[in-house]
Amino acid sequence: MLDKLSDWLIRLSAAGLVLMTIVIGWQVFGRFVLQSSPSWSEQVALLLMIWYVLFAAAAGVKEGFHIRISLLEDISSPALSHKIRLFLHILVAVFGVILLVYGAQLVWLVRDHVIPSLGLSRGIAYIPLPVTGLLISIFSLVHAYNDWRAPAGGDK
Repeated sequence: MLDKLSDWLIRLSAAGLVLMTIVIGWQVFGRFVLQSSPSWSEQVALLLMIWYVLFAAAAGVKEGFHIRISLLEDISSPALSHKIRLFLHILVAVFGVILLVYGAQLVWLVRDHVIPSLGLSRGIAYIPLPVTGLLISIFSLVHAYNDWRAPAGGDK
């Protein structure tokens, strides 16, 4: 189930990137060809970028394509490397909980603010923060559990 969720997050992120590219393309066309840039395009592009980047970040934790420096892990013994991986998974899960809590607070605090060119609540822009935090925590805890069950000398 988590694999399917991750696949959907990647597809949603890719669709957001394509849609943002189309919106920016329309903005450029409007500005330079029609001499009238749409007022909504920049805010829509920013909104899409927030959504697709955060959902891709959650999928990155699940799929392991997030930025990671493994020097300490690589030079350690298999047993110590195993403990380091467990610690890092737990640390990422804690970061996810922080993102969940403070992201939810941000959504709540800006719910009455309106994005002028769109007429939408600013909270809509930040909804992916707590969702991504929850997903990062779940994905990291699953990785931690799987590493905990794996033997210390097993594959990374």
